[in-house]
Amino acid sequence: MPRTLPARPGMALADVDTPSLILDLDAFEHNLQRLQESLAGRKIMLRPHSKSHKCPQIALRQMALGAVGVCCQKVSEAEAMVEGGVPDVLVANEVVGAAKLKRLAALAKQAKITVCADDAGNVAQLDAAAREFGVTLDVLVEVNVGANRCGVEPGEPALKIAQAIAACKNLRYAGLQAYQGGAQHLRKVEERRSAIAAAVAAVELTLALIEKAGLPRGKVTGAGTGTYLFEAASKVYDELQVGSYIFMDADYAKNDWTESGMPRFEHSLFVWTTVMSRTRPDVAIVDAGLKASSVDSGMPRVADSKAEFLKASDEHGVIKINDAPGFALGDKIRLIPGHCDPTVNLYDHYVCVRDGKVEALWPITARGAVW
Repeated sequence: MPRTLPARPGMALADVDTPSLILDLDAFEHNLQRLQESLAGRKIMLRPHSKSHKCPQIALRQMALGAVGVCCQKVSEAEAMVEGGVPDVLVANEVVGAAKLKRLAALAKQAKITVCADDAGNVAQLDAAAREFGVTLDVLVEVNVGANRCGVEPGEPALKIAQAIAACKNLRYAGLQAYQGGAQHLRKVEERRSAIAAAVAAVELTLALIEKAGLPRGKVTGAGTGTYLFEAASKVYDELQVGSYIFMDADYAKNDWTESGMPRFEHSLFVWTTVMSRTRPDVAIVDAGLKASSVDSGMPRVADSKAEFLKASDEHGVIKINDAPGFALGDKIRLIPGHCDPTVNLYDHYVCVRDGKVEALWPITARGAVW
């Protein structure tokens, strides 16, 4: 059954159906520019993370402002980016399993593809897949710099993986993946700064061993919205993988940005929702629940209001009004998602709005691309 679109270009925002994912174009474009301005004069590359937006239209706008390409987490996301016209994609993750490896190698016939590895056996599998498809894959050693997720330990363990990559005929050792994801939402500036200092020390140790072994330095890539200027200032990182800066969800807004040097990005992504029930005096029920906004990083925030989003079930959100105006039956309000990435994955389109009118609908092409 064909799906009804939530909006059409030229429509007033007030007429857009709910729940919908709204992108405020003025705030979005401001965020794109602020990031570029914050990096002016620095010799560092930008490779935004497309897992935040899953949309080639956004990726191409980032590249038009100087990004060298994008990164993503899954082969299916990479396929969506390449099909959408992005020529340079880093899968900033390990790719394991015959089916995924074949798709990755096949994609390298269409675009420049880089992938991460933290295991010698996986390196051999990558080499075999690349050989089968007649391509050369760039491979980064993923180093655990504090996130304690994927990644080999820094120093000798990382060197061994780098040497395994360099020994393969169809792989090219390309450098280090060094993303400290655990630092991004540490609330205090000094906590984030300290975490990145430790990551930089781990990278420097590893680079020294790699260069002593006669391997090329390659590039060091990583960083996120909460810390990217710290990585940039280290002069060790060559490439920044910021993602959420374009949207700025409610959880990022809880960070302390004072004296961090980071620019203040604006909230540009909203869930548009309707008040569907008002049976209690200080409570409004809206039509945006768990299927409309991810709550893994906390409840969404009601934009520009002292009202509080209390809880969510599948199709309902409960808002404590706190005497705030504008919650009559049928009123539409904006919610700031707690976590932008999984919220985006719930929708087919961005409803792009400027000056109260719909300017465009951008398909979220990589929605559901989790394999």
